[in-house]
Amino acid sequence: MPRGPIDGKPALLGGAPVRTAKFPSWPVQDSLETGSLHEVLKSGKWGRGTGQAVNRFEAAYAAKMGTKACLATANGTSALLTTLSALGIGPGDEVIVPPYTFVATINTILQNFALPVFVDTDRETFQIDASKIERAITPQTAVLMPVHLGGNVADLDAILTIADKRKLTVIEDACQSHLAEWRGRKVGSFGRAGCFSFQASKNLNSGEGGAIVSNDEELIEQCFAFHNNSRGRKTSGTDFSYRQRGLNLRLTEFQAALLLAQMSRLDDQSRRRETNAAALTAMLGQIPGIAPAKSYANCTRNAYHLYMFRYDLAQFAGLPRSRFLQAMAAEGVPCSGGYSPLNREPLLKNVLMSKGYQRIYGEKRLKAWFEQNQCPVNDALCQEAVWFTQTMLLGEKSDMEQMAGAVARIQRHAADLAKG
Repeated sequence: MPRGPIDGKPALLGGAPVRTAKFPSWPVQDSLETGSLHEVLKSGKWGRGTGQAVNRFEAAYAAKMGTKACLATANGTSALLTTLSALGIGPGDEVIVPPYTFVATINTILQNFALPVFVDTDRETFQIDASKIERAITPQTAVLMPVHLGGNVADLDAILTIADKRKLTVIEDACQSHLAEWRGRKVGSFGRAGCFSFQASKNLNSGEGGAIVSNDEELIEQCFAFHNNSRGRKTSGTDFSYRQRGLNLRLTEFQAALLLAQMSRLDDQSRRRETNAAALTAMLGQIPGIAPAKSYANCTRNAYHLYMFRYDLAQFAGLPRSRFLQAMAAEGVPCSGGYSPLNREPLLKNVLMSKGYQRIYGEKRLKAWFEQNQCPVNDALCQEAVWFTQTMLLGEKSDMEQMAGAVARIQRHAADLAKG
């Protein structure tokens, strides 16, 4: 662990901060993005189907993911919604999900009047606890939708075994896990479909954007029609007959041009995050009370959209996590407490108590749902989790030393910080 200013008084108590430099900015962009956007602008072909950028991106991303097909969408939420809708998931169906994820995961389920069923979190990895999935399956279960959270990977061996045994569809929510791998194969390529997000914070970024990848080309065609206002790929411009539900969830040529440019840096950026994350884990592992998130043995690549660890306040003289986060920010190392328990959000009570849900499922079943969807491990995790963002892993090893040094400094002075 580096010394010098790290040994001094915490910045929150008047000392000099461990770090004053800014972390790498995001997104990374240069003349490649400018040229790509200008090319689309000049072409006058800005929407899907008029130009070639979207088609080129879909081909490139499918090749990168090792799948037969890819469909670009307006965002990651659109990718999930399109996939669920193309599979016919709707009223009466149950979809198994983790409680430690972004709200979009369940918003897409609720939008189709299906019922999310939460399976508790594995505290060590921050992923869905696959050992608890089978007991949550009912005759109404239609889909298992694991989330590869933070760039890490859920236990796909266990999940796919359960799905095969119970004849269930797996949709991988890989919105945060571009280039993550399980047994040397890209996530998103294991289930019936994999969904990705290219929102502004993501490791592959076009401001907004998403994609569905799959080896089921027929499913991709069904997804295409749904995301294109019910119009299939071969529907002529003068054919106004419609055969299924649909929405307008298309990606534009501008976003595709950005993604093609951004993909040129994706591998190098991913390797840098992995290298820095390994160094940071080695340093944080020496600090009592800090437990970096683990990966399962068959996760052969963690994409590190987030660097997550657990904070044990008992090893920090009882310093509340909120005060720890405040002290870290003062040291020039911003971090957050991550998600709150999704299964406890007021959103669910408001939706499930609505007239539509009451008519579909009945008061008795919905009352039982609230009792059955308790996730005590996740509740505890949400009180101890701490996140660093992916951009912080794009710097130098010295940045990792300062990040770990800030944690070590706060622990040394935790009692004084707690009093303050």
